[in-house]
Amino acid sequence: QVQPVESGGGSVQAGGSLRLSCVVSGNTGSWSRMAWFRQAPGKEREGIATILRSTGSTDYADSVRGRFTMSQNNAKNTLYLQMNTLKPEDTGMYYCAARYGGKWSTWKDRYTYPDWGQGTQVTVSS
Repeated sequence: QVQPVESGGGSVQAGGSLRLSCVVSGNTGSWSRMAWFRQAPGKEREGIATILRSTGSTDYADSVRGRFTMSQNNAKNTLYLQMNTLKPEDTGMYYCAARYGGKWSTWKDRYTYPDWGQGTQVTVSS
């Protein structure tokens, strides 16, 4: 089990950039996949980016592909989400989540992630 803690959120104008961080504590060698989810007001929590620990391979939701980049620094037990060319529709609470197995095809399913951070707010104004 791990405990993720997100930071780096804030307010930015459309077209700007932010970098979110997720520091992982606890049994830091146990997770197999981490993902970033976001939740806009009144909407479901959606998976937007993921990374596989063993290979560093990533995948993204279509809505952020080409603009967001997820990376890991295992020496620092930290995951990052670099967000460029931000849009107002990127506004929401961003969460980091960990899981310990499962198929790649299910990475967007929030219910396959047992451990979550508290979230960090991102607001993009037009």
